Amino acid sequence: MTSGGLATSGGLATSGGLATSGDGGLVTSGGEGLTSSENGGLATGGGLVTSGDGAGDGSDCAPERELLVQSFAPRPRLLIFGAAEFARPLADLGAALGHRVTVCDARPAFAAVERFPRADDVVVERPDRWFRTHEHLVDASTAVCVLTHDARFDVPVLALALRSRAGYVGAMGSRRTHEDRLERLRVAGTPEAELARLRSPIGLDLGGRGAEETALSIIAEIVAVRRGGTARPLTLRTGPIHEV
Repeated sequence: MTSGGLATSGGLATSGGLATSGDGGLVTSGGEGLTSSENGGLATGGGLVTSGDGAGDGSDCAPERELLVQSFAPRPRLLIFGAAEFARPLADLGAALGHRVTVCDARPAFAAVERFPRADDVVVERPDRWFRTHEHLVDASTAVCVLTHDARFDVPVLALALRSRAGYVGAMGSRRTHEDRLERLRVAGTPEAELARLRSPIGLDLGGRGAEETALSIIAEIVAVRRGGTARPLTLRTGPIHEV
């Protein structure tokens, strides 16, 4: 081991996480998603493949070759605004599915860390203020769920979320509440094209009852939107169950 973090024992390793095996394979422990194939090939999360014994001759791309490709991507974000009872099982389900979960509510009694043990962040703040500060973190994999059921909090954060890059924006409430919310958003200057993105009443029609089953219907809709699913029973589909 050198002072720069370089070591060799048949292979080569560096402190930056890059290493070669004795047969020319290249592996990395960094966040770029590179792993070596068993024959010295290099696979990346972006799909680039090279080989230590024949790079450039196309041999690694032959149909009979099998390569392991690992992709290291950040966890999708689940932003829950409104720390009501429905938020608790939703945060748990979101965490179980690998989301980075943030729960935000302006009411300290609701946004208590002990109520959301599986959330990554529990924040006492007005939802719209938190969203403005963290909007740069929102991308197409982000799901925004507004559960406050109070126009004072719902409308400002929804106006921001609908114009953001969030892939899913949903809000809880009855159809009457939904219509009232739409009018308030229009008054706030939200264009119709953005209003069309709002999924409200939130969730799929599972016929469920209670906070847990409601949370299940919400997370099911989030998965369907992200994966491009139809949310229809598989018995009604023809062809393969899982798309490649």
